[in-house]
Amino acid sequence: MAHLPLKTVDVFTSVPFKGNPVAVVLDASGLSPGQMQQIASWTNLSETTFVVPVTAGGADYQVRIFTPGAELPFAGHPTIGTAHALLEAGVVAAKDGVLVQQCAAGLIMLTVEQPDEGAPWISFELPAPSFTALDARQAAQLEAILRADLEVNVTPYLVDVGARWVIAQLTSARAVLACEPDLQRMKAQDSKDRHTGVIVFGKHDAGSAAGIEVRAFAPAHGVNEDPVCGSGTGAVAAYLRHTQQLDEFGREFLASQGEMVGRAGVLRLSITDAAIRVGGQAITCIDGSLVV
Repeated sequence: MAHLPLKTVDVFTSVPFKGNPVAVVLDASGLSPGQMQQIASWTNLSETTFVVPVTAGGADYQVRIFTPGAELPFAGHPTIGTAHALLEAGVVAAKDGVLVQQCAAGLIMLTVEQPDEGAPWISFELPAPSFTALDARQAAQLEAILRADLEVNVTPYLVDVGARWVIAQLTSARAVLACEPDLQRMKAQDSKDRHTGVIVFGKHDAGSAAGIEVRAFAPAHGVNEDPVCGSGTGAVAAYLRHTQQLDEFGREFLASQGEMVGRAGVLRLSITDAAIRVGGQAITCIDGSLVV
């Protein structure tokens, strides 16, 4: 039997058990894709990552990302969690504050910023998004699945950032927290249309620490509600830029996520015309080995 180094990292938090955990296998070079999927199903976390040898020039490491039911080309909190685990273990080191991750979506640039106090902030540059508007029939169907009112005069979109998220803007942060979607119907719809899931978001009242509240539902991937979702929140930032709402929401703000599942995730969004960056802190909660 082999003992493979394993860390479980809580992401988008500096407080244990308040973020979104990801299991990181630091050396998965001897595992087959089938074994990776089996392990990801067993951990039953929203994602488990596997570090494998680099095959692209310029990359510091390569990662494969699995949900309990499928492999993803890219995901946000596993990206930050994997970088945190590798930095902590001394496997990689940031060069001038930069790391480059290889994954199925391509090369992802990460920045590592060490504040005067506390854990570093690790940010990734969102893969270039593509947008498909939902037509009136699809929007009505989405509203029925969510059992919540969509914001008027704003079209929902499928935003593809490697993960394929349907983005639905609700009337307020309170409406987001009150949303009780029909998860079985959502699962059937997302499976048919090959969506990763549905992201709902709404604006917080003025004076709140966070600008928006976000929730992520991915029942087609075995994750009814993802506690804190980096790619989905990054897709919200892309959506706001695409729908020309940055004057209202701003270009630099925090997103909060996870309250309905007992978490307190915080994500930092930075939006320019050239790039979108999603950042967060992380903390290791389990450090050991996986026996295979």
